[in-house]
Amino acid sequence: MTSPIATSQNSTNTRWIGRTVIYGLLLIFAVLYLMPLFVMLTTSFKTMDEIQNGNMLALPQSPTFDPWIKAWGETCVGLTCAGIKGYFWNSIKMVVPAVAISTIMGALNGYVLTKWRFPGHTLVFGLMLFACFIPFQSVLLPMATILGSLGRFGMTLQNATGWNFGFGNPTVNLVFVHVVYGLGFTTLFFRNFYEAFPTELVRAAQVDGASFFQIFRRIMLPNSLPIIVVTVIYQFTNIWNDFLFASAYAGTGDTMPMTVALNNVVNTSTGVVEYNVNMAAAMIAAVPTLIVYILAGRYFVRGLMAGAVKG
Repeated sequence: MTSPIATSQNSTNTRWIGRTVIYGLLLIFAVLYLMPLFVMLTTSFKTMDEIQNGNMLALPQSPTFDPWIKAWGETCVGLTCAGIKGYFWNSIKMVVPAVAISTIMGALNGYVLTKWRFPGHTLVFGLMLFACFIPFQSVLLPMATILGSLGRFGMTLQNATGWNFGFGNPTVNLVFVHVVYGLGFTTLFFRNFYEAFPTELVRAAQVDGASFFQIFRRIMLPNSLPIIVVTVIYQFTNIWNDFLFASAYAGTGDTMPMTVALNNVVNTSTGVVEYNVNMAAAMIAAVPTLIVYILAGRYFVRGLMAGAVKG
């Protein structure tokens, strides 16, 4: 017979072996996943001589910020050599309102679909959920038609009032596109979260005379921080990294967002491909999403799981 001490030791050894294998695999995959980021970051601080004569994985021998400075304010984007700073702010001006509007509208939709149900609310939610599975490519032409109509309406307003109210503006167009396309996802997030929210609180507020928006503003939103974080991270990442809609609807002028400008930086050559400047530009484009994940990433899974259990 096997003694209890031997059994305990075997169990302990098995757990240690299992943990070693798991952590070893995680370490290997982490290294493979972070290797491109490491190459980009180190290359962005190297001189061209060091890049051409050195090892791609080696640390910079004489670190320099010149590639970053040139990428920000001097590199050529197509025929314009003013850096990527203007296009960076174009993306900021597009992403912030798009994320804010889609998050608020998703919260309102989730609130209505769970706490103010109406005849046919299941069908409405099903149709909005179906929108989550529509591929980007299939909406390019229909959305272009709609944006063209909005642009013509803006020209009519311009002729009548002297102001087009943003209709036809490429940045406004992209905000509209991302709000419409992202509404299905934001509604899904908030609907699932509010499904587990106690309906009794809403009923009690109605008995006390609270209106629709008072309940939403004073009860629902203050308790929605976890899912708001999830929605903001999801929408910010998707909208900031989008290239298809940006290249289709933002044109090729000064209103281009960061992703399109970055593609043009890489494809613009003045004789010598400046890999350090290209890598610096790519790192600048990645900084906002990295900051969002660093500051709020730990709340992402917590927010997704917050509405998983009802009660």
